[in-house]
Amino acid sequence: MTSATTTEPRRKRTAMEVVRSIRQPKVAVTLGLGFASGLPFLLTQNTLGYWLRDEGTSLKVIGFISWVGMAYVLKPFWAPIVDRVDVPLLARLGRRRGWMLLSQIIVAAGLVGMAAVGPSGGLTAIGAFAVMVAFASATQDIVIDAWRIEAASDSDEMGLLSSAAQLGYRIAILIADAAIIAGAAHFGWPASYVAMAVLMGIGVAATLLGFEPARAEAVMHDKAPLWTPRGFFDAIVGPFVDFFATHKGLGLLMLAAIAAYRLPDFLMGPMYNPYYHDLGLTKDTVAVVRAATGLPGAFIGIAVSGLCAVRFGLFRTLIVGSVLQGLGTAAFALLTLSQDVGLFTAVMALDNFAQAFAGVALVAYMSSLTGLGYTATQYALLSSTYAFLGKFLKGFSGAVVDGLAQTQGLMGAYATAWIGTGLTAIPPILLVLLLARLSRPREETPPAAA
Repeated sequence: MTSATTTEPRRKRTAMEVVRSIRQPKVAVTLGLGFASGLPFLLTQNTLGYWLRDEGTSLKVIGFISWVGMAYVLKPFWAPIVDRVDVPLLARLGRRRGWMLLSQIIVAAGLVGMAAVGPSGGLTAIGAFAVMVAFASATQDIVIDAWRIEAASDSDEMGLLSSAAQLGYRIAILIADAAIIAGAAHFGWPASYVAMAVLMGIGVAATLLGFEPARAEAVMHDKAPLWTPRGFFDAIVGPFVDFFATHKGLGLLMLAAIAAYRLPDFLMGPMYNPYYHDLGLTKDTVAVVRAATGLPGAFIGIAVSGLCAVRFGLFRTLIVGSVLQGLGTAAFALLTLSQDVGLFTAVMALDNFAQAFAGVALVAYMSSLTGLGYTATQYALLSSTYAFLGKFLKGFSGAVVDGLAQTQGLMGAYATAWIGTGLTAIPPILLVLLLARLSRPREETPPAAA
């Protein structure tokens, strides 16, 4: 089994070689695919929460409806199908691109459905379309992650493509988290959601302009068909057997560290936009500040994370990312003391930088743990591992704030929740430190963002 981390010793690339690598068409394709991956994510969760809060929906209901994002956690259950089965009618595009195009079309259709029914059509109806978008988006993530890993010719290029995907993802998050709010203020939420559906065309274009990666082709040809007992067993059980055969007992510690790593980002996720609403910040203010800090924060966070990974290694970069996430999340409590636009901008800038920094470090680390032949399923397992705990617990975020508000008032409840969430960065820091200590004898030079 060839692991993504198993590479021949080679010289480091020069600065000019790195620049030339950035100009490859596959980097632009990965940027577009990263954009398509990031766009639907908040539209069924945080952004939807803002829309629901505008319509007077309670924080408790907003928290629970965020559970539609559990679709991203369940990815390993159908990832083996994405790994082994071609999409009917789209097989000529190749397995990876066929699944990409199908999922992108379903995402766009689901967003139009959400726009058509809206909260006034009932929470069940808009929730059903949100689930449709979330499952299609999760499927898209499975195949884009597999394509990104398989399209890379070596670990350095894997880091480059990971950075391109993260940059595209962050640009899309900015649009789905800021531009859509400005659009909603002037044109209404339904029109804004339709605009998001149209923007999925960027992902469609990237899919059509991309190529079918051949690096894993030889490995896949040696595998039995999915419909045979041997092929079915290999598709379902093989990725897990291969992962633990490669990483031995450290595999469980790796999964624990990954599961806890993004808790500061996830736990209060559904409360961000209701928080801004309850602070009295206008949609235009939120949109302008997000636009001003989002893209620069993403650029700088991605670049600094990549440099840190190259210079200091992935484990140290993961630790710094966790510290930054905790500080960035806890800093939101300051807004309960003052709604000054300058303070709001500083808090948002720190949070955007922290999330971009930590995101690149985690994506590069998880990518390094996958093996050819099981790329989609193993990465789906790892990414669902990091999402499961946070996405489950965040469903209770509204109930927690409502409960604390009974004794501390609404702003006091928010402040306590932000600080408590920031402290959840401590467990992953300890786990990564332990993992680094136990992995030291066979420490590798990790793929990193360029």
